[in-house]
Amino acid sequence: MAGPGLRGWRLSTRSAETSSTIFLILRRMRAPLIVLITIFAVSVLGLTLIPGRDEAGHAVRMGFFDAFYFMSYTATTIGYGEIPQPFTGGQRLWVMATIYLTVVGWAYAIGSLLTLLQDRAFRQALALQRFTRTVARLREPFLLIVGYGQTGQLLGRSLDAIGRRFVVLDVSGERVDVLDIDSYHADVPGLAADAGDPHTLGVAGLGHPRCEGVLALTDDDEVNLVVAMTAALLRPGLPVIARTVSPAIEQRMRAFGSPAVVNPFDRFGDHLRVALRSPASYQLMSWLESGPGADLPDRGRPPTAGRWVICGYGRFGRKLAEDLRAEGLEITVIDVRPDAAGGPGIVGDASEPAVMARAELDRAVGFVAGTDNDTTNLSLIAAARRINPALFIASRQNRPASAPLFAAMDTDRLLVPAETVAREIYAQLSTPLLWRFLQDMPARGDDWAAGIIGRLTRLCGPRLGSVWKVELTGRDAPALEPYLGAGDATVGGLLRHPQDRDRSLAAVPLLLHRDSGTVLGPDGDVTLEPGDQLLLAGRPSARRALLDTMTHHAVSEYVLTGRTVPSGWLWQRVTGKVPRRPAS
Repeated sequence: MAGPGLRGWRLSTRSAETSSTIFLILRRMRAPLIVLITIFAVSVLGLTLIPGRDEAGHAVRMGFFDAFYFMSYTATTIGYGEIPQPFTGGQRLWVMATIYLTVVGWAYAIGSLLTLLQDRAFRQALALQRFTRTVARLREPFLLIVGYGQTGQLLGRSLDAIGRRFVVLDVSGERVDVLDIDSYHADVPGLAADAGDPHTLGVAGLGHPRCEGVLALTDDDEVNLVVAMTAALLRPGLPVIARTVSPAIEQRMRAFGSPAVVNPFDRFGDHLRVALRSPASYQLMSWLESGPGADLPDRGRPPTAGRWVICGYGRFGRKLAEDLRAEGLEITVIDVRPDAAGGPGIVGDASEPAVMARAELDRAVGFVAGTDNDTTNLSLIAAARRINPALFIASRQNRPASAPLFAAMDTDRLLVPAETVAREIYAQLSTPLLWRFLQDMPARGDDWAAGIIGRLTRLCGPRLGSVWKVELTGRDAPALEPYLGAGDATVGGLLRHPQDRDRSLAAVPLLLHRDSGTVLGPDGDVTLEPGDQLLLAGRPSARRALLDTMTHHAVSEYVLTGRTVPSGWLWQRVTGKVPRRPAS
């Protein structure tokens, strides 16, 4: 629950945005309004001072109310006639003059209003106020995505596919405008503003009680640091996932609470090490991280012995060289900077044939194009393949527009930082158990991972279906309560088909979590207990069938015991066949 200070900050933020819009309108329309008011006042005053004539010919003066009433419908071009009696020549001459004056006044006011509507500051203020109201009206949990570049867009589509709501904050108005044309299932509020301002984060919903997490995904590590710091100070305990490529920034982030930090360079190196030691584990990891509908990737086999050549020794090159050396591989580094030779190194431009010749690529087994320029990386790959077509090629893709070129190059391993971060965060958010499974799975070995892949492909084919979590609690699985309490439910028994218990559901248990520990790939004879959590992968039809088993007592009776009982209360009483119920 939000504290009084947080509630006050949230309310003051909302009222400040409303006040700023009103004050902007008053400032820009002040002169036109003064002109109109002056014209009306003078016109009304003149009508009250100029005498008229009644039916008897006596001189009479118009009251202020009648004069104001007459000017109101005359100046707005409605025109009801002369009141309370026909005007004299002097009155008509004054009215004629005021008509032209009001036309000029209205033209000035309307022109100023049109100018105000086109004013960038006014449009931003209106957009900000509309965005603030939209966020304030959210009544379901949402994530705050800060940074809607390639990573944010990939992650947003994945989150929308599983029904997660989110709010977007990005410094680029063009990126925010993309939200209006993307085919999301629900409206996605977006704001173009500086995410490095804590006030802006408050407007974007950081203080909203339904905000369930913050994702700092901008390309600026300093901005991501500010976002993580602001969330830790203003919403302690709120989950934060931040992207960075700087180890120093990562340490500074961890000084504020315990955010989950995703470094794409670290992840690529870690994944490459997994691929070197356990190709099947890497294949399974890549498949599950890609999300529902992903095709099974090929199982590559990077060389586990020999020398690797790395071109570019920046943050990415340094991290990758460190990981490869940790696997006992020999590394040769090529970089234009003299201080970049981490071990046996060559100083020079790798695009020059003489420099490439010194690297002796014909005797290397792996080549990494790791500069921050896609054109350079593509040319390096082409040159390396001409020298040694058998090289294992890894590269870094920096821009989304270069994707078709790298696809044509058919590299063995490609780092796309945005995709790596998006997959990593999706794995953490979609199902926390999946994240735990991916972290612990490589330790089980290559044969175990190959067995899981084989089971999944036999049951579901080469395209990944659903990955979901079930909780065996009284709320989520009421029909299983009597069996869980008595120890009569097993993993294999639970995954029998509701229509034919001799058949198994098209689902593979990946992980079983309980208070006493975690079991990866639990066997079918493992006994289930109340409160257990299961991570499953399989066909969506298996997910629906399992839901029937968990919620319908007659179905659970048949699946777990083989005993058929009617589903209706009346037939249960008539036949005397009643499903097992939990003890009261």
